[in-house]
Amino acid sequence: MAYMTLEKPLLFFLAIIVVFPCSHGLKNQTQSQSQRSLSLAPTSTKLINYHGGPLLTRSSAINVYLIWYGAFSLKDRTTISDLFASFKFNPSLKTGHTIPKWWETTQSYRDRDGKPVPSSVRVVKQIGDTYSLGKNIKRAQLASFVRNKIETKVLPLDSNGIYLILTAKDVIVERFCMGSCAFHDNVMISSTSRVVLAHVGDPSVQCPGLCAWPYAVPAYGPPGQALVAPNGVGTDGMVMNIATILAGASTNPFKNGYYQGDALAPLEAVTACSGIFGAGAYPGFPGNLMVDSVSKASFNAYGVNARKFLLPSIWDLTTSSCKVIA
Repeated sequence: MAYMTLEKPLLFFLAIIVVFPCSHGLKNQTQSQSQRSLSLAPTSTKLINYHGGPLLTRSSAINVYLIWYGAFSLKDRTTISDLFASFKFNPSLKTGHTIPKWWETTQSYRDRDGKPVPSSVRVVKQIGDTYSLGKNIKRAQLASFVRNKIETKVLPLDSNGIYLILTAKDVIVERFCMGSCAFHDNVMISSTSRVVLAHVGDPSVQCPGLCAWPYAVPAYGPPGQALVAPNGVGTDGMVMNIATILAGASTNPFKNGYYQGDALAPLEAVTACSGIFGAGAYPGFPGNLMVDSVSKASFNAYGVNARKFLLPSIWDLTTSSCKVIA
């Protein structure tokens, strides 16, 4: 079975990367006109095309089934759980910089019947696994792993769900850190049923410069100053890549949804905006971000329990541009 990867197109990007230090105040940095002209934002009005296939539009929310593979700290689990909890609107957050506001851009992605991607994401069930597949795993093993969990009723069969496998920092997954920070694919459960699976690994040990940038010195190109991570380099790397996967799997779950280029290595809703986190982004600079005045951590979104997150831009079909949280 061929596996579609959600490759993060950073190899060229990181080859020329120069990280610019972020200001240590709550005000955003102002960039010159020449810097803005280097923006990573694509200009083609047909960058992301619809290929006619189904999206995850069968229920009112994207259902996520979390599989924690390996040993995760309580801090890591709590942070990622808070990310998902933040998809539920919090009226105490009187700002546009929220997870629901970020996810709102996916509403421009509609299926053949004109039905948009669900406006919310929710964790329906989560389970743990203590290295049953070992610590060196092939992608095909992850597919069989998810199929087994469904067939043995550990997890329900949900055609509108994403079975998201999170692997700990000591687990090596095929092609992870080899130009790929995460991937999503689909698995046949029976002759009539298939589900979406996804993988995101902890990059803190294996490849922080590739999969946790801008919170780590870039893996390629001239070294630069890394930004301060609000939740830890590895954890925030996972947060960014989980966000990428959620958007990509929701809008292109079966390889025939919204994408540009080769279906086996497509540019999707977020990967079309790789490296863009705030206004004014250009190669090596993630854009203007908010900075916590105490911790100096850079972020662009607030979450529940006073969390701060950094989320990637999503290609907005209505404006044909990479939309940042504002």
